[in-house]
Amino acid sequence: MRRLMPVAAGLVALAVAGCSSSGFNGIYSITLPGGANLGSHPYKVTAQFTNALNLVPQSAVKVDDVTVGRVIGISLPPHGWRANVTMEINGSIRLPSNAIAELTQSSLLGEEYVALAPPPGAAGTGRLGNGAVIPVYRTTSDVTVEEVLGALSLLLNGGGIGQIHTITTELNAALDGHTAQVHQLLGRLTELVANLNTHRGDIVTALRGINNLAARLAKRDGQITFVLRNLRPGLRVLAEQRSQLVALLDSLHELSTEAVTTIAASKRNIVADLRLLKPTLGELAAAGRSLPLALQVLLTFPFTNRVLGDIKGDYLNAYLSIKAPPGTTVIPPIKQPKGTP
Repeated sequence: MRRLMPVAAGLVALAVAGCSSSGFNGIYSITLPGGANLGSHPYKVTAQFTNALNLVPQSAVKVDDVTVGRVIGISLPPHGWRANVTMEINGSIRLPSNAIAELTQSSLLGEEYVALAPPPGAAGTGRLGNGAVIPVYRTTSDVTVEEVLGALSLLLNGGGIGQIHTITTELNAALDGHTAQVHQLLGRLTELVANLNTHRGDIVTALRGINNLAARLAKRDGQITFVLRNLRPGLRVLAEQRSQLVALLDSLHELSTEAVTTIAASKRNIVADLRLLKPTLGELAAAGRSLPLALQVLLTFPFTNRVLGDIKGDYLNAYLSIKAPPGTTVIPPIKQPKGTP
């Protein structure tokens, strides 16, 4: 006991000295032995994670599986849901300004640590300096054993397996005795999918047409709104005259009924008249092209050149020009005095 007393006193003195210099925040304020060598000029970097449940202060920070720093603080900002993990990194470690951070485990049941690395497949830009912040979209977290066991517990304890059993039982009950119908349905579904695959070009064209129509309607939204608003007075008039429109439709129905009755009653007479017209129409059809020519000659005065070859021994449309020989005296006709018999 006497030998242990000086050691205990030394630990208490060390703790008091630590509290007096930089403040004591519990067991996590004590630096673990064998930690990373931060050098004489370390710099601080903060990474934002959506979940840092199992990460604790003094956890390692590694680059390419080499410990280059440690976690010095984990906090939650006011009114925020993202964990801010503050790290101290050896000043000789150079990382690009767009570096990524990942929460991972050293083994299956090992401790969690923060792994820093350049972005995969992208060139680094600048340098990650003191006070830099790695945003949440550049941080990821590996799946932990607790999450796997929790999901497995949910699946086994009344979760997915029980539901799969219920679904299988209900499907067996539904398909029992309906195998032929199900086969027929599957065949029709196959044909439907094949037809859709064959006409996928037409379907795409139709969808593009609908898209163009929607775009045009969107451009004419003001005009459509104006038309719809102005339709209200017309619809109001139609509503006021609804009884008259109904009466008009009823009258049209009665008229159509009477017309059908009249046609049905006079059907025989109409058929007889059409049969009597058949010989006349047949003769007119037989006349063919002669009838228009005859009508042309009949309605023309004086006669046209078409009848000149049909009339022999006479003169039609004749014009005479008479010239007397030189020395001929032309005696004008004697006019009878007025009043003589």
